[in-house]
Amino acid sequence: MWMSSRPGSGSWRRGRSRTSSGHDLRAQGVGAPAEERMSGTRSMTGLASPSATLRGPRLWLRAFVGFYPPRDSAAAHLDPVAKFLFSARSVILVISFQAATIAGLLAAADGRFDTASFVLVLIGLVTAHAISNLSNDYFGYRRGHDTPDSPRLRYTIHPLASGLFDAKGLFVGLGILGTVGTVIVLYFWVVRGPVALAFSLAGLALLYLYDAAPRPLKSLGLGEIAAFLVWGPLMVGGGYYVIAGRLSLSAFLVSVPYGLGVMSILIGKHIDQAEFDRSHGQRTLPVALGDDRARALNRAVIVTMYAAVAILIAVGRLTPFVTLVAVALPRAGRALAVMARPKP
Repeated sequence: MWMSSRPGSGSWRRGRSRTSSGHDLRAQGVGAPAEERMSGTRSMTGLASPSATLRGPRLWLRAFVGFYPPRDSAAAHLDPVAKFLFSARSVILVISFQAATIAGLLAAADGRFDTASFVLVLIGLVTAHAISNLSNDYFGYRRGHDTPDSPRLRYTIHPLASGLFDAKGLFVGLGILGTVGTVIVLYFWVVRGPVALAFSLAGLALLYLYDAAPRPLKSLGLGEIAAFLVWGPLMVGGGYYVIAGRLSLSAFLVSVPYGLGVMSILIGKHIDQAEFDRSHGQRTLPVALGDDRARALNRAVIVTMYAAVAILIAVGRLTPFVTLVAVALPRAGRALAVMARPKP
């Protein structure tokens, strides 16, 4: 069972990664904050603050396996790298790591795997995800959404609202990440041509439209669809292209269930915080649809995700080995049951 962290307890939240098809009993809308569930994070009470026991690279690595406690006063004394990694919510970057891995496995299955291209895709997708997390926090804070009582500040520290960085410091970090991403994009533009650039520009456009646009997609009920497009066709299908050097219908088809999995996470998160979003003018998809229809939609997305995998195996687009995703079916069943019940 999930355990909540007491504010100021100095607890350390450790996470266990999960596949895109994994769901918890409290998934999508019930219990712990949705982004905590996103990476399967557990709150562990009674432990020393991570900054009290770890330093340097060991502490930095912890950012990739757990959230930092939101009200731990020791956060102000973290080194700049640790502050940045925890603020970027590095623990959930595994979602993009998995998308790159799927693209790489598909390329390997086709005998077109290129190690250097795969490594660059992996770095590029994770970097883009970190930029998205930080820009989301910047615009959420600037627009007055990321307040002390907001869902965002309940589960981990915030780069600006927690006082870890000022806007200038955050922009420096974003500039470093942006430089890394730009170099990778330029490399693939030279090596793979204009199609690689088109994928990158599409991702950049969705990043801007999701958070930075005057009327962002997330406030128009379109953020969840954008998540499907980014983590599905763009990351998996586009990742396959730059690794293998060719487009693949199979890669785009295989990207569908993974994209649906990420979309389900975001719908669940927005169901969880719909009341707060509604009061702050955030017209997310659950706010637009209402609780009952949003829950019905998320159940349909979860079912479609598994059905798509079964169909892709049946028509030969995926190897039967992928039936391993059936291991997660009990969790999916529990998630469906939870989504069928009113929020407690």
